[in-house]
Amino acid sequence: MSTLTAFRAATGRFLPRMVPHLHKTSSRCVIPISSVSCQHRLMTNGANFIKVEKDDTLKGVSVIKMDNKPVNSLSTPVLMEMANALDKLESDSSCRGVILTSANPGIFSAGLDIFEMYQKSPDQTNHFWKCLQEVWLKLYGSSLITIAAINGHSPAGGCLMAMSCDYRVMSSGKFTIGLNETLLGIVAPFWFSDTMLNTIGHRQTEKALQLGSLFKVDQALDIGLIDQVAEPDQIMEAAKTEMTKWLKIPDHARILTKQMLRGPTLEKLQTKRDEDVAFFTNFIQKEYIQKSLGMYLESLKKRQK
Repeated sequence: MSTLTAFRAATGRFLPRMVPHLHKTSSRCVIPISSVSCQHRLMTNGANFIKVEKDDTLKGVSVIKMDNKPVNSLSTPVLMEMANALDKLESDSSCRGVILTSANPGIFSAGLDIFEMYQKSPDQTNHFWKCLQEVWLKLYGSSLITIAAINGHSPAGGCLMAMSCDYRVMSSGKFTIGLNETLLGIVAPFWFSDTMLNTIGHRQTEKALQLGSLFKVDQALDIGLIDQVAEPDQIMEAAKTEMTKWLKIPDHARILTKQMLRGPTLEKLQTKRDEDVAFFTNFIQKEYIQKSLGMYLESLKKRQK
């Protein structure tokens, strides 16, 4: 048994499960009821929005590509596939690192699918939000080395996915990244803001969230929202080069350090998941929020004409 395999078996695969009171039930990760629901529905879904392949140059590294054309919107099916992909990689003892990117250069992810929040029933909205929570918990709390190769625009939920990784390299060009929810009349939940706060600090987060700021590539680099900039045709090579540095670190030391730093943020959502779902569903179904979303969707239709 390898050192990493033994460590996973002893501590549990995901960082949230390494929080003491959450880990007592099992030596493996415990999937909440909401996650089981997502997984069950995924097994009956024939879509293929998330592509996973092993890297042919780095041993122990896989690449996850989001492929939900045209803009990689994070719909319920996409989130379910992402959760399933992360589960499989986490349970693969030979996998040590993951590069998250887009199969559609020019757009990393446009964020949450607005149609999942517009004119939906409470049950549908609840399920969508639970699946998003689950993906964030798995990605932000992964014991794998996670590097985001941001090869295009990355607003809102796309920014959240990128910030959840350990390292971010972004393509040069006229791309933007940020949590711009307030521009749509939506409030970013506490775990979105906590993730950004842990990435760029309190003052920058305070301004960015209230203004719904979308940062240009050089601005994002200046404030630490991304760690590196690469030419579009070199972004995967840059991500792999960075990955080699992280692979040199003993897994047990890296994982425990990551857990120490991210554990409190992960536990905060773990203990408030139901409350967070209820708040989101109640908020998103308010008449003025639905009106705002409807106006935004109408503006998108006009742009496409």
